[in-house]
Amino acid sequence: MPSETPWVEAKEHAGTLLLALGGPWITQRIGAQAEALGATPHGDARRVELDMAAVEAMDTAGAWLVIKTVKHFRALGLEADIIGASAATAGLIETVAKTDSPGLPAPAPENALIAVIVRLGAATFFVGREARDLTNFLGHTVVILFRLAVRPWRLRWTALFSQLEQTGLNALPIVGLISFLIGVVLAYQGADQLARFGAQIFTVNLVAVGVLREMAILLTAIMVAGRSGSAFTAQIGTMTVNEEVDAMRAIGLDPMEVLVAPRVLALVVAMPLLTFYADIMGLLGGAVMATAVLDISFVRFARQLSEAVSLWSFWIGILKAPIFGFIIALVGCYEGLKVSRSAESVGRQTTRAVVEGVFLVIVLDAMFSIMFSYLKI
Repeated sequence: MPSETPWVEAKEHAGTLLLALGGPWITQRIGAQAEALGATPHGDARRVELDMAAVEAMDTAGAWLVIKTVKHFRALGLEADIIGASAATAGLIETVAKTDSPGLPAPAPENALIAVIVRLGAATFFVGREARDLTNFLGHTVVILFRLAVRPWRLRWTALFSQLEQTGLNALPIVGLISFLIGVVLAYQGADQLARFGAQIFTVNLVAVGVLREMAILLTAIMVAGRSGSAFTAQIGTMTVNEEVDAMRAIGLDPMEVLVAPRVLALVVAMPLLTFYADIMGLLGGAVMATAVLDISFVRFARQLSEAVSLWSFWIGILKAPIFGFIIALVGCYEGLKVSRSAESVGRQTTRAVVEGVFLVIVLDAMFSIMFSYLKI
């Protein structure tokens, strides 16, 4: 019948102290034996053997107590060994002994300059690898889109229109509100500065150029990156965690066609429409503020607007829109397919998708500004 408590029997013979251990040496049972084991009198013995043949069960606490006992006797100048342990028990004792080994050398103090260089190198390597993988994903996406252009019946139109509704129609309220408020802010700040020169009428020029060329498209892209780009990553990432993407591949469906293509095409179509809507709302906000603060009527605002900007100012923002939409959707889908099988990874990749999407949009916008300035557009 198995013993319910651990026990120790001490026998001394021919200069050897034999400590026979038995029963369950586990955390809940070894409290009474912890002090008694090390305090066992050894008499004239020069050697101690811990016989573990009768040990029925042992966990890490029991193994630690055995190792502590061996160290205690060795500190007294005696030879101490463990005998009779089963393979599982011996392996556990060996594992615990490795983690319990003192005297590990202290780590050398880290040089601050070297640490900065190491972190910079690691970050550079990470960015380079991400750029390579994203470029590869870009090429794969372009191939899929060309394939769907040749065989349009393979495109999932229901998914496309569903994504158009989610990324375009459902985004109208927040995009409109932000654009309207930006128009108000530009008009108010511009009027405050131009009033010093008696040129408040040129507030219309400031609002028109600022909204049509930059602010409307840039803020719309940032809002879409935070709203739709993160949604793409979360949706595809959750499907990856639930093994739905693997199931698609198992039944012969290409996730690039089923998941990526409809989202990319939907955002490419929705972004110019959202930008046009943002232009209208931004100009409306500027007109409302000009009427309230500068006493400029809507008719005068519209007349000054027609003189202030050319058609190119409108088309510059519209032409940027599909490119920004493509980049945002590309990054969102790429990060979604990179999600590993954990909820933490979904959150991490979603955050990364928003950061990378906004960063790439701002970089591209800066490049467009330089190019248009060079072309004098």
